[in-house]
Amino acid sequence: MSSAASSARCMWMRGGTSKGGYFLGTDLPADVADRDAFLLSVMGSPDARQVDGMGGADPLTSKVAVVSKSQNNADIDYLFLQVSVDQALVSDAQNCGNILAGVAPFAIERGLVAVSGAVTQVRVFMVNTGQMAVISVATPDGAVTYAGGAKIDGVPGTAAAVSIAFADIAGASCGALLPSGNAVDVIEGIEVTLIDNGMPCVVLCAADMGITGRESRADLEGNAPLRAALERIRLIAGPMMNLGDVTEKTVPKMTMVSAPDSGGVINTRTFIPHRCHASIGVLGAVSVATACLIDGSVAANLAVIPQGPVKSLQIEHPIGETTIVASVDGDVDGNGAVTGTAILRTARKLFDGVVFVQ
Repeated sequence: MSSAASSARCMWMRGGTSKGGYFLGTDLPADVADRDAFLLSVMGSPDARQVDGMGGADPLTSKVAVVSKSQNNADIDYLFLQVSVDQALVSDAQNCGNILAGVAPFAIERGLVAVSGAVTQVRVFMVNTGQMAVISVATPDGAVTYAGGAKIDGVPGTAAAVSIAFADIAGASCGALLPSGNAVDVIEGIEVTLIDNGMPCVVLCAADMGITGRESRADLEGNAPLRAALERIRLIAGPMMNLGDVTEKTVPKMTMVSAPDSGGVINTRTFIPHRCHASIGVLGAVSVATACLIDGSVAANLAVIPQGPVKSLQIEHPIGETTIVASVDGDVDGNGAVTGTAILRTARKLFDGVVFVQ
């Protein structure tokens, strides 16, 4: 595509509790700077309302998936790009497990992957971190179906289930599950767990940050002292997590945890990193669930963990819960290393056509 492109083929999809544009890599400018400028115009950034673009004035609806035939021993390669709402910034510093839910259906619809039965499995190489996921998509009658009976919190109605299994994602961005080597560190006088099991996260006790963990998203976003304290901790945590200067980065995420309210494993409130998440990201939930299983971590001290080597972990958040299924290799109670994680998501095609830029 020419760097002066004024349009591109695009499919808009909901993936999990997020929404964004899905593009074939060949339909975007090859030069990264040109690509980013194109996507900023697509979304209407920078502008708090994104009124001159497709973005929904929220980080959760200002996302992009770039999908290509795999060059990495998988079926497809998936590059996630977070397009900032109010900054001229496009970041590839993280994965997105919600947008990931739509890449396999998109790849099948675009002819990159052939249907292989009532359920088609798609091996996805996550370019951002060099890790693999296996996604199972409902394909009855030789085509993707989006209708079904699966329900996830944060999305109205039901849709076809999209199963995502992760393996070997520990340290994907930071080089180690616990990049500092410790289950607990102290930053600005606050105990934190620095963890990366697919998403770099700083896990903190909500009470230590002066909140209960039951506050609404709006209340937390309006708490200027809290936001300032979280950012001070985040900037110090960045180098400790091998992420360098994170001033202009979207990682690490900041998750404040408290005891569960509704029968889950733990309750969470997450900043991503400067706005409070409406729920919790998929890979963020994986990292927090893993922290719950690490002896001595900030999360483990509050979590209610089920027994057994395969654990269904309900991570509570402002609009419900996200369930992570963790396989644990350890003693008879399953108290050992996390060897694999999986999650159930849904996705829906919203439109398929051409998007235009200025």
